[in-house]
Amino acid sequence: MREDWSELQDRIAARAVSYGAEHSAEIGRRLARAGVRPNDVRGVADLEPIPVLAKDELPALQAADPPFGGMLAAPLASLARIYRSPGPINDPQGTGADFSRLATALEAAGFRPGEVVLNSFSYHLTPGGLMLDGGLRAVGCVVIPGGSSAIAGQTEAAHAAGATAYTGIPQVLLTLLERAEESEQPLGFERALVTGAALPPSLRARLQDGFGVDVYQAYAAADTGLIGYECPEKDGWHVAPEVVVEVLRPADGRPAAEGETGQVVVTSPNEVYPLVRFGTGDLSAWNRAPCPRGCPGPRLAGFLGRVGEGVKVRGMFVHPRELAAALGPDPAVVRYQAVVSAEGARDVFTVRVEAAPGRVIDAAGLAGRIREVVKIRPAVEVVPSGTIPDEARPLVDAREE
Repeated sequence: MREDWSELQDRIAARAVSYGAEHSAEIGRRLARAGVRPNDVRGVADLEPIPVLAKDELPALQAADPPFGGMLAAPLASLARIYRSPGPINDPQGTGADFSRLATALEAAGFRPGEVVLNSFSYHLTPGGLMLDGGLRAVGCVVIPGGSSAIAGQTEAAHAAGATAYTGIPQVLLTLLERAEESEQPLGFERALVTGAALPPSLRARLQDGFGVDVYQAYAAADTGLIGYECPEKDGWHVAPEVVVEVLRPADGRPAAEGETGQVVVTSPNEVYPLVRFGTGDLSAWNRAPCPRGCPGPRLAGFLGRVGEGVKVRGMFVHPRELAAALGPDPAVVRYQAVVSAEGARDVFTVRVEAAPGRVIDAAGLAGRIREVVKIRPAVEVVPSGTIPDEARPLVDAREE
């Protein structure tokens, strides 16, 4: 089984490079700089000379060659949608019914045709809501597009329709279940597919043991679509069909040994948006022990941190450059620092600011302006002068400390 999986990975790698070299200007340029001809790549091992394209490079790449930095491999007019993710990064969607290939993860999690599902991801400029919506519809589910609606509204809609499944981030699922219990209108969720945020063992236990929801994880991104998913064993993420995954050591870009933490790097022959050695910025590790369910290939050991600048908050990435765009031009703000912390299972996003001499900061207005840029409303704290050191990082993830 392992040999079959390796052979499949090799075929996908060769196809992605061959197709990408012909249709993607960015891939063509990167191959040329590395001195790699498309025919040189016959398998995953042959990808090594090709430099990794980091996700954090996309904003500058797209600004120099809008809207997709030379990475689009299809006519712009053929797209179904164009999303705008934090970064900012433009993400194309082709016309396929399940363009992000999430049906694979949903079926592994037990979602079935005709099932009523509350999808709590936002139907917005960001793609999360419609990515899951496409996968759910491909499976044949009935979707309640909860999106950014208030928790009470989503709870009422799910209760009224008899929803038995959920998709979204795990922290929102917990909030929905707790609020429904408080209102004496318990939800009938039997299963959930969560993504976009960490799922600590304690939170999974609370959802499964406390509320009886069978919780599965999927690992996906706007750029790549589905990367990995859990089988019923729930011991790591199986690599999704149609992509190649490498785990590379951040220090030198060499393949990580089993159990060694490295960056997840994706190669995909997607005909609209092919990727060759795309660095997600996410850290994980390989688990090469055979899957008890017989699924082929190694598994990713879950989310182990970030190598890039972005920090994921409530399912959305926040970048230091976005904070600079929101706060830098404000003459009333002399220093700032954003801190992401945890309150139980929930993310807390706080922006601390110092006022310039003689200035008064409108905390509510500032919070609204930050939300416009990063898509998450923070708590703004005005702190005394000298509280934030000059050398302080603009964005701190205190959940890791």
